[in-house]
Amino acid sequence: MEQRKQALLEQANRIKENAERKIWVTFRKEGIHKYPAAATDPNLSTGDEYDVSFLASPHRHIFHFRVWIDVFHNDRDIEFIQFKRWLENLYTSHRSDSPTVLKLDFKSCEMIADDLYDQIAQRYPERAIWIDVSEDGENGCLIKYELSRPNLSIKY
Repeated sequence: MEQRKQALLEQANRIKENAERKIWVTFRKEGIHKYPAAATDPNLSTGDEYDVSFLASPHRHIFHFRVWIDVFHNDRDIEFIQFKRWLENLYTSHRSDSPTVLKLDFKSCEMIADDLYDQIAQRYPERAIWIDVSEDGENGCLIKYELSRPNLSIKY
């Protein structure tokens, strides 16, 4: 019985040492976007209860973001308050004559996530990053930018 306890303890330690570690932060930003194809695509402009042609016009949302990023140890590898502030600043104008409402034009939640990934990956290279973007916390996307999938590693 003692040998089993020791083996289980060693297993737990191995699992802990090799655990995937991420931090996550959330933030929200007001934004205006549109989906021009909604006016003309017959799959979207259906004329019935499923009609979403109104999405072709500019409309407002509160975009909710949740961003996970790899960390490599337990002692503030990336301090999450600083990470959150940096992310929020990506969407904040520091000019007094410029509004801080996101102007997203035709961008979908998926496109917003891809743009945000580009910024994060430049500052924090070689880390898996997951980004969740939703409209009003109701509908959205989760994209997992993984390093371990085939053909994604840097080749020297």
